[in-house]
Amino acid sequence: MDAFEDDPKPWETLDSTYLSRKPWLTLRRDRVRLPNGAVIEDYNVLEYPDWINVVAVTRDARVVLVRQYRHGLGAVHYELPAGVCDPDDSGPEETARRELLEETGYGGGDWGSLMTLSANPGTHANLTHSFLATDVEWIAEPRLEETEDIRVHLVELEKLRAILAGGGVVQALHAAPLWRYLYGLAAGRPIPGTPTS
Repeated sequence: MDAFEDDPKPWETLDSTYLSRKPWLTLRRDRVRLPNGAVIEDYNVLEYPDWINVVAVTRDARVVLVRQYRHGLGAVHYELPAGVCDPDDSGPEETARRELLEETGYGGGDWGSLMTLSANPGTHANLTHSFLATDVEWIAEPRLEETEDIRVHLVELEKLRAILAGGGVVQALHAAPLWRYLYGLAAGRPIPGTPTS
């Protein structure tokens, strides 16, 4: 990312206290000083491990999507295969390959980084790494965790466009890489990202 000489300066952290340190909710309260000298006494930051998701495309140009219930909204929508980076993984791509296989049974193919996003850089300390995997194929039955209830859908490109345009993907961190993938196809040029295998 480009940095500019007149960019705003970072804040100084004067003190940090953890309000919650649970596996799915780590909340930190910082006391910070801004470059102009103002002090914010209570600035809350959510600490999560990095997340991944995968735009997986089969050899016959269908995109692998999933549908699952999300309790925050109390609804079911289309999503990308996704997961949480494990500290034992060699990097986000290893997590992405594992999650795709476990959730959908699909794997293999050619992989590249598609984009990296933040859910909210004001409050979240983690990033989401999106990958593009082309020419994936069905390898094995999905291996779902006890808490997962996932349905796999192979979606042709026209249907994918309709799903996105109709609001069928409400998870912003999933909609953005799908739109970027479609943009690359429409522009007739390679998808952004660097192949990794």
